[in-house]
Amino acid sequence: MEYFDNIIGQEHIKTHMLAAVRHENPSHAYLLCGEKGSGKKMLAEAFASALQCESESEKKPCGKCLSCMQMMTGNHPDVIYVRHEKPNVISVDEIRRQLNQDVGIKPYRSKWKIYIEDEAEKMNVQAQNAALKTLEEPPDYAVILLLTANTDSMLETIRSRCVTLAVRPVREDVLKRYLMQKAKLPDYRASLCTAFARGNVGRALWLSTSQEFEESREETVSLLKSLKQKNVNDLAAVARKKVEKGADPGAFLELLQLWYRDILLYKATKSTKHLIFSGEVQYIKKTAAACSFEGLNRILDAILQTADRISGNVNAELSMEWLLLTCRDEQAGRA
Repeated sequence: MEYFDNIIGQEHIKTHMLAAVRHENPSHAYLLCGEKGSGKKMLAEAFASALQCESESEKKPCGKCLSCMQMMTGNHPDVIYVRHEKPNVISVDEIRRQLNQDVGIKPYRSKWKIYIEDEAEKMNVQAQNAALKTLEEPPDYAVILLLTANTDSMLETIRSRCVTLAVRPVREDVLKRYLMQKAKLPDYRASLCTAFARGNVGRALWLSTSQEFEESREETVSLLKSLKQKNVNDLAAVARKKVEKGADPGAFLELLQLWYRDILLYKATKSTKHLIFSGEVQYIKKTAAACSFEGLNRILDAILQTADRISGNVNAELSMEWLLLTCRDEQAGRA
């Protein structure tokens, strides 16, 4: 069971939901939109828990009543999770069986019967049209929560019948403090995870414990610190490794962008206060002295161009090789 107090950020959504709980007047349909890991499901479950809570106190969910205990074990009879068997599509039959046919049955013991449908963007057109029939004339006791990472994939007729609540990126200072307190990360690691997560709490928590991410970071820093000693064949081999077996080079490009952003920031301010790679201060200072502002901006532009080229299906290996050569050659300049 989720509590609103455990969810960082999203004050606009929590305020809206808590008002609906307090006045006992939730909308019959909500569309919670935000990228994967942004906290949509946590918000939906906290809302469901608060609506179903039987406590007379203002603080809901209480965590003690029978309803809250059932939410904790995932066995509340009046909170239904709409499931789908196939990974990439929610079929019309699944919507008819789990929503349309079920919604006519009154709640077993609660005032509300709540439906939570994650990955709602995976409903095909037929499934969305089936769901629309319930959204158009829902029973008074029904509350339907559609969670989606892509509102554009939802029919306009669906969107028009829902209260849309957009999950926003969490502020960097809030997210960093959360990682340091909850995940017990040191300042340096929390800064890197926060910058890389871009306001996504779920992604930040994954990064905080990911050995794969830590190894990638160490490998990338080691490469960048030895870049000037690499010849063309060396860089071609690195580029090949970064894209082999269909791997997504996006994470590597993000690390490069953060690294050179640090160098540019130090060169402009001579301050180490806001550096993400704060454990590499001496090398960042040395590289900042060796690079011109124009050269650093050319590197950052090249990183963006490489991302665009790869997303546009230009040969990824050649694009990465060109980028690494650009980084090496610009670092060889003088301020």
